Amino acid sequence: MQPEFESLVTLKKAIAEKKVSAVDAVTAYLERIGQHDESIHAFNELYGDYAMQRAAQVDAGQITGKLAGVPIAIKDNLCTPYGHTTCSSKMLANFKAPYMATAVGKLEAEGAIIIGKTNLDEFAMGSSTENSAFGMTKNPWDTTRVPGGSSGGSAAAMAADFAAATLGSDTGGSIRQPAALCGVCGLKPTYGKVSRFGLVAFASSLDQIGPFTRSVEDAALLMDVICGHDPKDSTSANLPASDHTLELHKPIENLRIGIAKQYMAEGNDPAVTKAVEDAIEVYKSLGATIVEVDLPHTEYGIPVYYIVATAEASSNLARYDGVHYGHRTEKPEDLYDLYAASRAEGFGDEVKRRIMLGTYALCSGYYDAYYNRALKVRRLIKQDFDKAYEQCDAILCPTTTGVAFKAGDKTDDPLAMYLNDVYTVNANLAGIPGITIPAGLSDDGLPVSIQLYGNAYEDAKLLRIAQMFQTATSHHTLRPKLG
Repeated sequence: MQPEFESLVTLKKAIAEKKVSAVDAVTAYLERIGQHDESIHAFNELYGDYAMQRAAQVDAGQITGKLAGVPIAIKDNLCTPYGHTTCSSKMLANFKAPYMATAVGKLEAEGAIIIGKTNLDEFAMGSSTENSAFGMTKNPWDTTRVPGGSSGGSAAAMAADFAAATLGSDTGGSIRQPAALCGVCGLKPTYGKVSRFGLVAFASSLDQIGPFTRSVEDAALLMDVICGHDPKDSTSANLPASDHTLELHKPIENLRIGIAKQYMAEGNDPAVTKAVEDAIEVYKSLGATIVEVDLPHTEYGIPVYYIVATAEASSNLARYDGVHYGHRTEKPEDLYDLYAASRAEGFGDEVKRRIMLGTYALCSGYYDAYYNRALKVRRLIKQDFDKAYEQCDAILCPTTTGVAFKAGDKTDDPLAMYLNDVYTVNANLAGIPGITIPAGLSDDGLPVSIQLYGNAYEDAKLLRIAQMFQTATSHHTLRPKLG
């Protein structure tokens, strides 16, 4: 067995049955990272010694659980008391968190082994992982192209078989978009399903932690572990724990798949359009009924998102002032200069851009015109989905307008970069779950994916619908060949 090429479910079973040791599994992944990550830069930090220590404890029976011995990587905006939590920013380059993110703690409680933290767009603000203070991450399918963002490191690590699973965060598509561009499975759970405690905040009403995996089955197992109410997070849904694996392989009878005309734009890459059309045929062959649904406020998603998200970012990032923690300028002339210089030196251009946009939207005299109006339209977007789910069980649409683009192609045009999220932001605004699943390759040999939206708190149902597609196809088994 080559542990680094096995699914999470297969690997955890093999370790439990002692067909492979946890030490061998961790060793295999660390060796593969050592061989290939220099050309990809998926990781900001590795925890080799810590991982090997925990692996030995698993093999000795001292650590047990649903994920005992399984190597997992996490996005570098999730706090751990070991290592650094940098958010790929100079502002937090030397920050060591005093506590553990709840989602990571739940993984470790079930025996998972955290092998490292992955690169991201600074403070999760970006769609290409080109905004990292520590250098961009490259797409394993073609290293001249981006892996997507902001969780590009987690997506690239998954595609390159650097971990059995990874965690990311999704504020406007930051799990689903890089999953699509890297050809892996990426799930954004319903807002509130997974605790945000220990996730460095970007936009608090939009952020959600979720998994990158090789398959829907792997994602369901991870969700069983990381979801659930957390009193440390005031936005955590106080609902009974969900079992996402219980009926995962049981097809849904009388399935209704919704198609919204607003997502089938003429500007989509032909490969993306074909992937969605082929997926419709797959679901038809499985007995699903295809229904047309209307999401009339879709076009307002991007402007609403970039007002709400930047306003919340402006508030959340105000804490980085050169006084409490984080980067501090060396020789400030006075208190004002301490604040100004520390923030100017510590933040990158994209973070500064979003702080200024958000601060402007919240200014006296502009609050009602921008932020308050955006919240009203956000409610209309949510109502569109509520009406749609009266007619269907899930909505099928693209994740992205095209395949992975070349590095540097959009860095000089922020608006073009923002439009990468046109098919993902509305799920965050509405708080509903969305999943990206591989749907083949383009003529250029690059990953193409589809996206499924589900109704709020029906994550288990959404996973069942996605599993139906994966059972009928083999796209999720495709992997890039690393040099």
